[in-house]
Parts: sequence; structure tokens; C-alpha cells
Amino acid sequence: MASPAHEDGVVIIGLGRFGGAVAESLVQLGHEVLAIDEDAELVQSWAHRLTHVVQADTTEGDTLRRLGVHEFGRAVVGIGTDIEASVLTVLALSELGMRDIWAKALGPKHGRILERTGAHHVIYPEAAMGERVAHLVTGKMIDFIEFDDGFAIVKTRAPREAFGKTLADCALRSRYGVTVVGVKRPREDFTYARPETVVQPGDLLIVSGPTKRCETFAAIT
Repeated sequence: MASPAHEDGVVIIGLGRFGGAVAESLVQLGHEVLAIDEDAELVQSWAHRLTHVVQADTTEGDTLRRLGVHEFGRAVVGIGTDIEASVLTVLALSELGMRDIWAKALGPKHGRILERTGAHHVIYPEAAMGERVAHLVTGKMIDFIEFDDGFAIVKTRAPREAFGKTLADCALRSRYGVTVVGVKRPREDFTYARPETVVQPGDLLIVSGPTKRCETFAAIT
């Protein structure tokens, strides 16, 4: 069981582009991070940006235990091209009883092995980014996030047909099957959408709903 002092902390194993970005973002969000990598030069380069950075071989459970990894609530395995080290690290974390293991996979086969050795969440960063860019390039969406169950959150321009009308009068939910979550106007703070919110030219809408419906809605803008 994770120590109360580290319950909200995260162990990041592998400080390549993916692991490093996750570690830095978590620190900015105020989380305690223990970062580990086998490469001494990489560890040294991150030493001034992260509070706890250690050089170690993470494929051995005893090493992880000595570092106190088992006291943390979550772990992210971002090891790059060394599939064997990735799998053995996930296995070692699983044997330590880590309750939430996230692991980067290079492809479907690697992902299946990670799941079988104890990963609770498998991430395919290259595939996810490629799909996201495809949606942005081919549509009129400004930003796009899709979840596993075909649900998406999209940032897009307000359609001309809604200008000067309240969201209630626009009836976008009944007509397009999407929910307007918020509105962002130039030089103004983000505001949560209300039925009485009046849509103005230049507004950006944050909408949520089934991916296909969000795409259809964005296309009319």
C-alpha cells in the first residue's frame, strides 16, 4: 500500500521525450515525482528540473523497493525502444503491488505483453497523436480530444446560424447531438455555457458528444 506521504506522487521510469514531458507536466501541476532512468547523462540533464531524479536499472524489483517506488500510488513506464526493459519493469512494478501502472507501448503486440505483465493502462502516444492530427487537418476543429468510448471534446468556431441567439434558442443539442460546455471570446476569460449565453461572432465553442456528431457540428462552422 502506498505511503500517505506519497499517495499522490508518481514514479516516472524512462526520461526520453515522452517520460520527460510527463514528468515535467506533473511537477508543474504540483505532484511529487520520482524520476528514474538508466542513462547517467539523461539523469544529469534532468537534475535541475526535477526534485528527485535517480539513475538505476528498473528491471529488478529489489532495486525499485530500495528506491521506495512501492510507496508511490502510480507509475508511468515511458521506456522507449528497449522492449525487454519495458516489459520487465512493468512486471517488477506489478510484483511490488503498484496499484496504478501506465506504460508506453511501441505497437499492439508490445501493448498486449504489457497488459499481460501487469500494466493497467497502455498508452500509444504516436498513434494517438497521429489520429488527433488527422482530425484537425481534415476538419474545422481547432482542438480535439477523443476518449476510448467514442466520446470527444472539441474546440471549434461558433456557426454563423447561432450568432445573436442564446444557446437555448439555438437548440444545438437537439439539432446536432452535441453539448456546448463553454465559450471563449477574444481577450476574455473562458466561461461555462448557460442556456442564456448569447453566441457572438468570433466565439470559440467547447463542445462534447459522440465523435462523429462533434465532427459534423464542426464542419458547419
